[in-house]
Amino acid sequence: MKPAFELSDDQKLILDSADKYARERLYPLSQRMDDEEWFPETEFRALGKEGYLGITVPPELGGAGLSLWDSGLVLQAFSRWNHAFALSWVAHENLCLNNIYRNADPALQSRYLPGLCDGSLIGALGLTEPGAGSDALGSMATTAVRDGEDYIINGRKLYITNGPVADVILLYCKTNPEDGAHGISAFVVEMDSPGVSVTQKLKKMGFRGSPTAELAFEDCRVPAKNIVGKENEGVRCVMSGLDLERAMISPLCVGIAERAVSLSVDYSRQREQFGQPIANFQMVQSHLADMYVEMDTMKIYNWRCLSSLDELRPGEGGRGWAHKLSAASVMYCANGLNKVLDHASQVHGGYSYIWETELNRLYRSIKLLEIGAGTTEVRKIIIAEELLKE
Repeated sequence: MKPAFELSDDQKLILDSADKYARERLYPLSQRMDDEEWFPETEFRALGKEGYLGITVPPELGGAGLSLWDSGLVLQAFSRWNHAFALSWVAHENLCLNNIYRNADPALQSRYLPGLCDGSLIGALGLTEPGAGSDALGSMATTAVRDGEDYIINGRKLYITNGPVADVILLYCKTNPEDGAHGISAFVVEMDSPGVSVTQKLKKMGFRGSPTAELAFEDCRVPAKNIVGKENEGVRCVMSGLDLERAMISPLCVGIAERAVSLSVDYSRQREQFGQPIANFQMVQSHLADMYVEMDTMKIYNWRCLSSLDELRPGEGGRGWAHKLSAASVMYCANGLNKVLDHASQVHGGYSYIWETELNRLYRSIKLLEIGAGTTEVRKIIIAEELLKE
């Protein structure tokens, strides 16, 4: 087995192939996606035929049968060239599809995973609510009440990536409100069900081509067979999923950092001041060196995290080494990307301040990565709590 800081030949091929695909197919879409908040649904669905959906799902269910680390490499490559597209990809691939694969029964898997793998279905995750963010479990207000062979769902979900375009959503609801976090259940809900609506598409600072919405569920009737796992045991699914989500935000950071370094090196060679390229100036060289070190250590730490979490069994997570490592990885990578983008902005000078430039688009991405799946402060709490338990 290769150490966690080195890719195997097969993994290098995965990374290089995904990079080539993203450079040729996804990068040309990035400017329009940012300018118009446009989502290229046809291109997204085409990923299934290209083998870029269902990376972690076994072939008998329509996937590629590869590892979480391999999935992270695809995300890293996509993020270099179109980070907004990459965000929608990971919301579909990891937050929805992989969670269903890891936690649903065989009947539910066979009903939804083939479509999520071939691109005929786009997935989303529904956890955060208007009054439930960092305390998503304790403050959850969306309810699912049993009614015969169905559950009736009422509530709202906020900041839902892929919400406006999703066909199915992995939705968390309170099925026993008196038990707090231990009264939560997860459901696969079809977005064309009566009672489901997109109340607003949210206009964002960054990742503008990845559609985000507020969703409403009003007396939405969902079959009881669509419950993921067991009633009132959704906390196992959500906590394990959050650890994997945090680990899979890190490749987004790495890919954006790699692109920022590449753009800065090229710009420093081309931009001339005082009769020579700014690459000749030691202060610019200092920025480039700092960017490279941050980028490379982010990459290695993330690879270590992904390779370790390949061993995480369904239902595990939300505690112990996995909880600590995933929080540390995303905190380190997001903080590192902040530094990389700040250095890149200094190298580019006034050019970086212009909205239409690629570097400006990259710079506007950082804040979400310091907030999503738990803020930096929440990540620190997780790490400290696990250290103090040891």
